[in-house]
Amino acid sequence: MEFIPLELPEVVLMTPRRFRDDRGWFEETWSRRRMEDAGLALDFVQDNQSLSEPKGTLRGLHFQAPPFAQAKLVRCVAGAILDVAVDIRSGSPTYGRWVSAELTAENGAQLLVPRGFAHGFVTLMPNTAVCYKVDNFYDKASEGGIRFDDPDLAIDWGIDNSAAVLSEKDRILPSFAELDPVF
Repeated sequence: MEFIPLELPEVVLMTPRRFRDDRGWFEETWSRRRMEDAGLALDFVQDNQSLSEPKGTLRGLHFQAPPFAQAKLVRCVAGAILDVAVDIRSGSPTYGRWVSAELTAENGAQLLVPRGFAHGFVTLMPNTAVCYKVDNFYDKASEGGIRFDDPDLAIDWGIDNSAAVLSEKDRILPSFAELDPVF
C-alpha cells in the first residue's frame, strides 16, 4: 500500500497494490499492520456504504463533534467521486483550507480523513457506491456540517454548484463563518 500525504499532510491518499491475473485483480484495502507501520494507528469500529444514483449527488460537508469525532477511510467501489476534506481545527495553521482527491472504482485510491476535518464528496458518474470506515460511532447530537458552496471555502467541486443534487439536510447547513469552534 502506498501512503501519500496531501497538501494538508494529515489527510492521506492511500492506494492499495493490485495483483492482476487473467481473472481480474485482488487488493488488500485495509490492514491494521500496514496502517500502524505508516504511523496511522486507527481503531475502526463501523463500516458505512452509500449509493448515489444521479451524477452530481453531493453529500456533505459533514463532521462529528467531540467526543464523537470520527476519522474516516473513504473509498469508491463503483463509479467515481471527488472527495473533499476541510480543516476545521481552530488554531490550526491550515484552518479553513481544503484538499480533494478523485477516488474511483478503477484507481482503487482511498482517502484518510482525520478527526477535526469536515468531509464531503460529489459523484462524477451515475450509480456511484462509496464505502467508508469510521473510528467512532455515530451520535446524532454530535453531527455538524458546513454548506458545500460556502464562498469563504470556495471549494471547486468540478460541477456547476446549482446542479448539485442535495439532501434537504445538506441544503440548509450553515456557512463556515457561522461555525462555532468545534475542535
